[in-house]
Amino acid sequence: MEAHANTVQFAGDYRLDGIILHNHQNEGIDVEDRGIDIQKLVVEMNIFESIYKNSITGSLVIADSINLIAKLPIQGTERLSFKLSTPGTGQGHNVDCSEKTGNPMHIYKLTNKQQINEGTQTYTLHFCSREFLRNIRTKVSESFSGRIDQMVYKILDDENYLDSRQRFKYQKTRNQDTITIPNIAPFKAIEMLSKKALADDSKSAGYLFYQTTKGFNFRSFESMCVTSTGAPRKSKQEFIYQIRNTDENLTEIPNIKDGKKVSKMDKDYSSVESYRFINNFHDVAMNQAVGTYAHRVITHNLFDKSYKISDYNYHRDFTDTLHTDVSNAPAIVDTPVDFDNKGVSDYPESRISVMATTQYAYDEKTGAFGIDVEQDGITEAARVSQLATVSSGTNLKMTVKGQSYLEPGDVIDFNILSVENKINSDGRLDPQYAGRYVITKMRHRITNDEYIQVLECAKDSVFTEYSSDKESSYQGHKTIVDHVQGQDINEYDTIEDDIKSGRRTGF
Repeated sequence: MEAHANTVQFAGDYRLDGIILHNHQNEGIDVEDRGIDIQKLVVEMNIFESIYKNSITGSLVIADSINLIAKLPIQGTERLSFKLSTPGTGQGHNVDCSEKTGNPMHIYKLTNKQQINEGTQTYTLHFCSREFLRNIRTKVSESFSGRIDQMVYKILDDENYLDSRQRFKYQKTRNQDTITIPNIAPFKAIEMLSKKALADDSKSAGYLFYQTTKGFNFRSFESMCVTSTGAPRKSKQEFIYQIRNTDENLTEIPNIKDGKKVSKMDKDYSSVESYRFINNFHDVAMNQAVGTYAHRVITHNLFDKSYKISDYNYHRDFTDTLHTDVSNAPAIVDTPVDFDNKGVSDYPESRISVMATTQYAYDEKTGAFGIDVEQDGITEAARVSQLATVSSGTNLKMTVKGQSYLEPGDVIDFNILSVENKINSDGRLDPQYAGRYVITKMRHRITNDEYIQVLECAKDSVFTEYSSDKESSYQGHKTIVDHVQGQDINEYDTIEDDIKSGRRTGF
């Protein structure tokens, strides 16, 4: 719905001045007049972003009554330009895919074509960022030296590779190395570098490389939670799940968290329409298996033919990095879980990896990460655990009103009341599932009526630390069973009964 540039009329309002489709026949026309505006044909537009994806993708659902698909014609090499914003947010907080000031999207596929009546057909146009296609069309075959973040920038910026024109936001790496990229796609090359990246300002191991509507990012998950000084990053929005007030005459209503009056508009923007937890940290079996809690890495040094065993312990090493919640509390207690009186972090053999490493591959004494070769095993184990705590940690999916300034990597607050307090409404939040989250995935959904966002968010800690009596021994009840030696497990009789009955004479 068209809105005033600086005035939001209602939560979910947006400004979208045209969706312009450009094909090869428009290339000679002045940039201001280039292309065909198809906004009136668009039933729904979706834009997808994720910290786990290297590029942006999206789709347009078209209701075509003018046979646009044949008149252009659409063949999958067109560009798409538009500018989406929440009124009043200002420059830099919008989704700018325009030709003049932004970065247009590229059409690459048409699907679901069907005729719904005599004069109308529907189909879906799929689009992506320019870098998505550059990644398919080019290969990286080069030897790089220096910091890992500088290597990533070179691949992103080089005209022979991704040749990106977008903003690049990065976290400086502390490790330097010489790495040869063996003729692979740029995103694959950057993925290889991401696994080697070590943060300059912390002990974070492993980076994420992803694109949002605001540009490219190369950073650790920790950097999304805290600044370079270790201070918690400011939350971009506070979301609250509660029953919405339907009285349209109210201009101010109380905030259920603290009772303070807020405007109805602000309340609607912070309200969560629906939510569900799609995963939580309490899948102990999976986290044990993937190495979140404990991991043994055996490194084989090809240079001197030695090997080293390095054991990662989640609880021992948890404080090496900072986390989403200010409490920085682990998502599971370190108490014994079996009769051997070991906690979940005390089973390094729950995952065992073998890693080849060497010194002097490029006349340098460093190992696989560009640091002391003796640290390779524990660094690899920490990298696996730190990223697993995000993907296998507490993951929340919720639907909110569209706010164009939000992007994956932002911190948000999710204020969900503790279940037993919803009746009393005294403002006490859920001790574990409330608190700070990082947006990991985002879907912008724009229709003629409104703009909504579907957010997936994750945290790698808990809002309030779990209470524990610090037991050092397993509290399960030991049941002693007297086993009968030589009992036939296929029958429920003893050997003595068998012999007496004549069914068996012995062995």
